[in-house]
Amino acid sequence: MPFIPVRDLTTYYEIHGDGPRLLYITGTGGDLRRKPSVFDGPLPGHFTVLSYDQRGLGQTSRPEAVYTMADYADDAAALLDALGWERCLVMGVSFGGMVAQEFALRHGARIERLVLACTSAGGAHASYPLHEFHGMEPAARAAANLLVSDTRNAAIRDSDPARFQAMVDDAVALAAVGANEPGRVEGAGRQLEARRHHDTYDRLPTLGMPVYI
Repeated sequence: MPFIPVRDLTTYYEIHGDGPRLLYITGTGGDLRRKPSVFDGPLPGHFTVLSYDQRGLGQTSRPEAVYTMADYADDAAALLDALGWERCLVMGVSFGGMVAQEFALRHGARIERLVLACTSAGGAHASYPLHEFHGMEPAARAAANLLVSDTRNAAIRDSDPARFQAMVDDAVALAAVGANEPGRVEGAGRQLEARRHHDTYDRLPTLGMPVYI
């Protein structure tokens, strides 16, 4: 398994595909053991894709400390350093898009082009406060996440309860990967706290690289 020292972490990462180098930053609760992952999609057919488990998540270590968005951004830059990637394309999805914004603001010279998907600038423009779901029973949390992640799911819940329950069951099974590992709940909670304080809105106009939203 590919692990590498990154700042105060032992970071799990994977690289697959062929083409221009692309750093793909995953979302809330991301764990590359959960399938399908980015490597099961179309991107590795066009890019050399690097993705990793972020601090507190997956197979990366889970320091007992307060996590900040600056930490997540600096982790990404240090991972590139450790792997010898001076510059690359960057794509961040959901929480990963928040990390990518902070990364671009702190380490903009490392980014050739930036893609921000399904994300927000935080602050007064924040997306749903997912930290409110932390600690909920798994099925209730899965149902709540389904309803806020896609408003069409409310119609499915109301018109086809069996289908919605199957969606909940699938989400619970996916979230169960590694859920009983020591420090996993705490690490996920620290990520959500960092997300809670994310705010790049007033700084984003300073970005100099091409950005696709």
